[in-house]
Amino acid sequence: MSAPRAATAPAPRRRRPGPGWVPRQHGAWAMVLVPPLVGGALGGWSWRHVLLVDAWLVGYLAYHAAGLWLRSGRRPRYRAPVVVYGAAGAALLGALLAVAPRLLVWAPAFALLLTASLVASRRRADRSWGNDAVTVVAAALLTPVAAALGTAAARPVDVWTATAVLAAYFLGTVPYVKSLIRERDDPRVRRASVAYHVLVAALLALVGPLLGAVGVLLVARAVVVPWRWPRARPAAIGAGEVLATLVVTTALLVTV
Repeated sequence: MSAPRAATAPAPRRRRPGPGWVPRQHGAWAMVLVPPLVGGALGGWSWRHVLLVDAWLVGYLAYHAAGLWLRSGRRPRYRAPVVVYGAAGAALLGALLAVAPRLLVWAPAFALLLTASLVASRRRADRSWGNDAVTVVAAALLTPVAAALGTAAARPVDVWTATAVLAAYFLGTVPYVKSLIRERDDPRVRRASVAYHVLVAALLALVGPLLGAVGVLLVARAVVVPWRWPRARPAAIGAGEVLATLVVTTALLVTV
C-alpha cells in the first residue's frame, strides 16, 4: 500500500504592479526612444543627453499615469504613480534646464501638446486619431531638441528631415495599428492605412533610395499583415513595430 502524498502548498503568485506604474503599449517605447537617439546621433553625443533621455522617459511614465488617472475620474488608487513619476520627472527636467536653459524655447510647444493630450484623456478620447497625432508630433520634436544639445553643429536641414521622416513613419503606425486592433473590422481604416503608406513611400524616396525601399516594405506590411494575420496579438504587433522602427531608423541615419 503506497504512502499518501504529502500536501503541497500552491506556488505564491507574483504580484503585478498596480495600475499606472507600467505602460502596456509595447510599440510606444520605440516612439519614445528613437527621436532623442536620432537627434543625439546627428548632433553629437553629450553628457546632457543622459539627463534629456532620463527626463523624457520619466516624463512619459508620468504622462501615461496622469492619463490613466484622468480617464478613471481621478480615483485615488491611480494617484500614486502620478505623484511619484511627476515629482521625479519635474526634478530631472529642472536639472536639465539648469544645464541647458536654451531648451526653454521649446516649452510653449510641449505645454500645448501635453495640455491637448491630457484634455483628450479627461474626455476619454485618448485613443482618438487626433490625440494619437498629438503624441506623435510631441515625440518627433525630441529629435531637434536632442540635436540642440549635441557637441557638433548638426545641419538644420538634416535635423528637420529626420524629424519629418520619423513623424511621417510614426503617424503611419496610427492607422496601421488601428487596422489590426480597435478598428480591424472597418475596411475604410485598412484602405486609409495603405493609402497613407503609399504616400509616405513616395516622399521617402525623395529623401533617398534606401528610405524609399523601406517605404515600399512598409506599404507591403500595411497590405499583408491585416489580411494574413487579422487577429494578431498586441504583443506580436508591438514587437513588429519595434523591428520596423529599427529598420526605418537605420535607413534614416545612413541617409541623412
